[in-house]
Amino acid sequence: FEMKIGCIQMNVGFGKVEENFKRAEQLIREVAGKGAEIVVLPEMWNTGYALEKLEELADENGERSKAFLKTLASELGIHIVGGSVATKQNGKFYNTMYVVNRDGELVSEYSKVHLFRLMDEEKYLEAGDSMNRFELGDLPAAAVICYDIRFPEWLRAHALAGAKVLFVSAQWPTPRIDHWKILLQARAIENQCFVIAVNRISRKPENFNGQSMVIGPWGEVFWTGAQDEELAVIDVDFSIVDEVRTRIPVYDDRRPELYQKVVEKK
Repeated sequence: FEMKIGCIQMNVGFGKVEENFKRAEQLIREVAGKGAEIVVLPEMWNTGYALEKLEELADENGERSKAFLKTLASELGIHIVGGSVATKQNGKFYNTMYVVNRDGELVSEYSKVHLFRLMDEEKYLEAGDSMNRFELGDLPAAAVICYDIRFPEWLRAHALAGAKVLFVSAQWPTPRIDHWKILLQARAIENQCFVIAVNRISRKPENFNGQSMVIGPWGEVFWTGAQDEELAVIDVDFSIVDEVRTRIPVYDDRRPELYQKVVEKK
């Protein structure tokens, strides 16, 4: 079956929460007006990487972000993979994704599991410890955040749990953008699923240059974003996933009993 996927490659203001919420709403409405049925936002779109300011900027229990996404999803009749936002929960800070269906229902909540030391995430944020598998209508899906894609076993776990599409929200920096492209294609090919990845762009003091991607289960790139703010609506035929998995039966040919033995020997 086919669905129209809306990718929001937005410019995130550093620490500018009100500006970011206003811009996100504008872009969500715009991409929904172009026919998008599922809309995907980038990572930490509410604050940017203003980690030192989280005490004043983080969304308490994610209440504002959840209400914002639920209202827009139900009003516009769209599913929203809400990127991620900086949240404060029980006195600790998290990088949290909320996924809301077209009825305005929260179907998944996920805090980033792998914290990125090169940006000092572990000094400011707590790591999550749960998976992010959910359904959007009839679509079995999963979503991860940025650095998570460097851990193939984590994405494979979501694919084994039935996901036919892996959404990725990111703030992936310009110096390693080639890694971004290669890793995303590899995750699509090895898991035989669609990967829909939305990165942000920015001006100084941060350095992010977009190049969001929609990749099919054969590894083919259907769309790559530019290096500036951009919206895209991509037609995706998810029935291809079953065809690919039948052609090359990777899941049937796995030998997990050996994989654990190798780990134990080490």
